[in-house]
Amino acid sequence: MKFVANIKKYTLLILRSQALKYTVVFVAGVLIVGFLDENSVWNHLKNRQRIDELTEEKERYHAAFQRDQAQIRDLERNPKAIEKIARERYFMKADDEDIFVLRENNEDVDDDRTPKTVVNNETTQ
Repeated sequence: MKFVANIKKYTLLILRSQALKYTVVFVAGVLIVGFLDENSVWNHLKNRQRIDELTEEKERYHAAFQRDQAQIRDLERNPKAIEKIARERYFMKADDEDIFVLRENNEDVDDDRTPKTVVNNETTQ
């Protein structure tokens, strides 16, 4: 009876160690494939997200390209379009006109009212 109990004991110990071996191998495999490898699932998901971001950026640039192409075609056909762009973007005017620029906020105004002194060709405040 004692002999059979010892056999059962050793059998259970071996079965437990086999299961432990499989468990360790399984966990190690999941870690390597899931997170540690260069081609892991984690890197795959990050790359997929980056592809989506780049696709959106490509679409934005394509829309801007189409808009610019239409503007170039308009400039080639219509000489008044050149005048319109010069007035809107570069604040150019005719000799008998005055232009007033109205801004909503003062963030991009370069007009500082504090006096500046020039020392050795460097501007200081």
